Amino acid sequence: MRALKKTIPHLFLMAYLLVILYPFLFVLFSSVKSNNQAIAANPFGPPGSIIFDNYVNAWVNAKISTYFFNSLYIGVLSACLSILLAAMLAFAVTRMRYGRISMVIFQLILLGMLIPNNSLLLPIYGMMRRLDVLDTHLALILPYVANAIPLSVIILAAFMRSIPGEIEEAAVMDGLGSARLFARIIVPLTVPAIVTVFIVNFLGNWNEFLLANYFLSSDELRTLPVGMVGFRDAYNTNYAQMSAGIVFSVLPVMIIYAVLQEKIIEGVTAGSVKG
Repeated sequence: MRALKKTIPHLFLMAYLLVILYPFLFVLFSSVKSNNQAIAANPFGPPGSIIFDNYVNAWVNAKISTYFFNSLYIGVLSACLSILLAAMLAFAVTRMRYGRISMVIFQLILLGMLIPNNSLLLPIYGMMRRLDVLDTHLALILPYVANAIPLSVIILAAFMRSIPGEIEEAAVMDGLGSARLFARIIVPLTVPAIVTVFIVNFLGNWNEFLLANYFLSSDELRTLPVGMVGFRDAYNTNYAQMSAGIVFSVLPVMIIYAVLQEKIIEGVTAGSVKG
């Protein structure tokens, strides 16, 4: 009976996993099939012969390579900048003990999470126009960094509060100032939470569509979500190449999760148990 109780949750989780992976397996199989007829003949089965020309055509002819690298560098750069700013702010409000000022700043950060990002589209557009950065990647990097700071600060602050104060006191006794304490002690200890924040921010930047669609008009500057809309319109009758483009769009996120999954779990659960 005890073994049955342990088995039932695993069965539900396996069924849930199959439901989640089934559509992606369909896309993956379709991306290496020769044409629409091969997909229609066996839509959910593996291909009889693997055709990689769809990936080559999507990468080169449909400019997926340009959109891919635009999204990659914008997403990584924005995530890194938001982590740097959020880590310094979290360190200030949790470890530097400014009293009520720290509490007020943290409350303002929480207030920033209550404002829907879509409602800020027009104000952000006006700010980017006054800064004269529209139709440049900077028009996306600045809002991405700003939008990511509230959640990043909350996650990093929760982790930093769990760091024992004795470590900080020992570092101060060794002559470390605030800057070196932050760089040499706090940041290395906060790596699991930083990895988690990086994944959350990168995923949000990678999938963001609204700002990228309105702020960028040059085709060579577009990100992958915006480029995929044009790709869909141009190849809406070629499901094999459409599937190849979809695989390109989800591949970086899957690789990051596969490589950093232990750090992600450690960062999410950090600070939940003390003692």
